Amino acid sequence: MLTAKNGEYDEAEGLDTGADDYLAKPFSYVVLEARLRALVRRGGARLSTVLQAGDLWLDPARRACGRGTDRITLTPKEFAVLPPALPAEPARRGRAALDVIDEVWSADFTGDPNIVHVYISAVRKKIDIPFGRNTIETVRGAGYRVNARA
Repeated sequence: MLTAKNGEYDEAEGLDTGADDYLAKPFSYVVLEARLRALVRRGGARLSTVLQAGDLWLDPARRACGRGTDRITLTPKEFAVLPPALPAEPARRGRAALDVIDEVWSADFTGDPNIVHVYISAVRKKIDIPFGRNTIETVRGAGYRVNARA
């Protein structure tokens, strides 16, 4: 995982949610190349971790998504804006739109922060509305989270 988030809790969350390694910006290309060589050396078969909330499933390794047996096609950005943790804890705070911008768009993004709302709306139209669900909840003042019971 290559990210601008460099706190120890950010790194722990990245590793806990499936990253094999974590590298924060700014970074050394020498270190990046060494880490990539180490990952290639590990090789071997990998077990995929499929995340689930109700009948919604996400396979981050394959960037696949679906409900039950229905596969749902998401663009890379749509997949990236999805809240990262499934299932969500009921009391969990939402994922803020500015955090999504930091994680999904480049660090020099100067566009309208409402782009996150546009993408969340597009994702809801694909994973929620056709199935009569409300999986992605808006948390006023905090962002978005997954409703594991939807």
